[in-house]
Amino acid sequence: MAPREVISIPSFATTQLSLLDAELQSEMQETSSVLTNSTPTALFRAGLALPNLLLVSQRTGLGGKTVLELGPDPAVSSSADGDLPEHGLRAGDIVRVAEQPAGSAKKRETKALEDAGGRGVVTRVARNCVLVALDGEDEDAPGASGKRVWVVKLANDVTYKRMNLNMMKLQKMKSEEYSSFVRVLFGLTTPSPVEEISIPPDAWVDPSLNESQKDAIRFALGSREIALIHGPPGTGKTHTLIELILQMLKQNLRVLVCGPSNISVDNIVERLAPHKIPIVRLGHPARLLPSVLNHSLDVLTQTSEAAAIVKDVRKEMDSKQASIRKTKSGRERRAVYGELKELRKEFREREKKCVGTLVGQSKVVLATLHGGGGLQLKDEKFDVVIIDEASQALEAQCWVPLLWTRAEKLVLAGDHLQLPPTIKSSNSKSKPAKPKDISEDIIPGMTLETTLFDRLLSIHGPDIKRMLTTQYRMHEKIMRFPSDELYEGKLVAAEAVKERLLKDLEYSIEETEDTIEPLIFWDTQGGEFSEKSEEEDDAAKGKLMGESKSNEMEAVLVKKHVQSLVDAGVKPEDIAVVTPYNAQVTFICSYTCMWIFWIKGIQHINVAIEGRETAQPAGRAG
Repeated sequence: MAPREVISIPSFATTQLSLLDAELQSEMQETSSVLTNSTPTALFRAGLALPNLLLVSQRTGLGGKTVLELGPDPAVSSSADGDLPEHGLRAGDIVRVAEQPAGSAKKRETKALEDAGGRGVVTRVARNCVLVALDGEDEDAPGASGKRVWVVKLANDVTYKRMNLNMMKLQKMKSEEYSSFVRVLFGLTTPSPVEEISIPPDAWVDPSLNESQKDAIRFALGSREIALIHGPPGTGKTHTLIELILQMLKQNLRVLVCGPSNISVDNIVERLAPHKIPIVRLGHPARLLPSVLNHSLDVLTQTSEAAAIVKDVRKEMDSKQASIRKTKSGRERRAVYGELKELRKEFREREKKCVGTLVGQSKVVLATLHGGGGLQLKDEKFDVVIIDEASQALEAQCWVPLLWTRAEKLVLAGDHLQLPPTIKSSNSKSKPAKPKDISEDIIPGMTLETTLFDRLLSIHGPDIKRMLTTQYRMHEKIMRFPSDELYEGKLVAAEAVKERLLKDLEYSIEETEDTIEPLIFWDTQGGEFSEKSEEEDDAAKGKLMGESKSNEMEAVLVKKHVQSLVDAGVKPEDIAVVTPYNAQVTFICSYTCMWIFWIKGIQHINVAIEGRETAQPAGRAG
């Protein structure tokens, strides 16, 4: 079958660069606007800055970077236990650590702080401290003088830089450099015929796999260039990928597994770990689940046999780092920093050898899509690249590991009928300026919401895809609507969940109209259920927190329904409240605080945001 659509690779890359630039500008404008229009006190209250911190310690992290441990100043802390104040910093955030301004500083003074202090990445957030790995090697780390510092969240442009570099590489690539793999991904050639794969019953690692899962695995093994695994909600997509990886290892294939988020990758690491295969997880340990830390590259460079060559240098560097705070003389401090600079060079050389050994010996390497472009993987050869949650990733993100490593085959797993990646620029009220160095060779209609999964389906059609059809999550009545509307009626509920109700939980629950029905609708259209936006409620808060909506009466309704469930015996920790809006989460949580007086344990109820705060496109599941 001839390709349905041929895409010019240079035009594709040019268009992606233009779209990525617009998206980055939207994020940068948003952050700059907040810093420009807010005083330090306002930033504190919005959770975008963490004030009144002192340098507790500094040590050497991966790559020889200086890691600062910052804790609250007990002289001004309101917590008797030394806890940090409420804030919005998370591991992975790009931040600036600088000498703290006065709370009454003017807005323009706050703006000037963007270039002050040291820029870095939050590597860990604990109850009583925050750790930041600095990007540079400044002689005096922020806070080394004993003065108070603050941490301010910045726009994250690191991911965009990596995506841009790969798109520019694709843009400049000559046609004779296109591998057969790349040519298939752009519709220049059709995929090779799928090889028939037969797996004996006793060769399955998990014999409980259903037939659609086995079919998807055989298809992915037999495909030469690309294979798409379509996994609707609850159909065991990750379960299927684990078996696929294990079957690939039986064929002596080397696999790189990526995902758009740390949690998507860690879920796979957790399930692979019990199989005792050589794996390494790239990424800073602070961003990983505790259960996968022993497989992280950072931990392995300190605990494995290969780590012996860097231990002594790391120990000496940590000793030098600790001595800096005790050194009062500026000249002596400069001398210590000079010694540290030389030690860093030696450390990086030794660490490079250690990392090369660890990565090279691993049959399965796991990383986020961004992490797939790290120096540790440059030109590493992989027989297969697997991207999980591919429908949640920008296509440019997917190209990071594909172009940075030497990949020969791609397996995408995801659900293109659920929400696409969140794009800010398409919803921005202000149009970013068009980059001067972008040509007019732009593909009309292309957006960042079109994922690689989407595009490959549009080029090659459904023959490159296999769908998982048995779902293990929902009662049949809940499943029926999405199955009929989105999945052509192909979903089948597994026997274990087909008729499962709240009253069937393992503990005693009273049979009420709320516990014997799997699906209940409450009509809140019009009347007293009016929505309110953050902008209408508080213009200043709207700028800091972003556009969002809330509905007080719906929150009251949620309270009533949760109360009836708890009264019937449902444990609070088994109840989840999901909303698409940040403002509504805040509303519901504020009600939760009031409920504590009369619902024991209600504070354990999970309130979460689902999807994103924009209109959902037609034909997508929210």
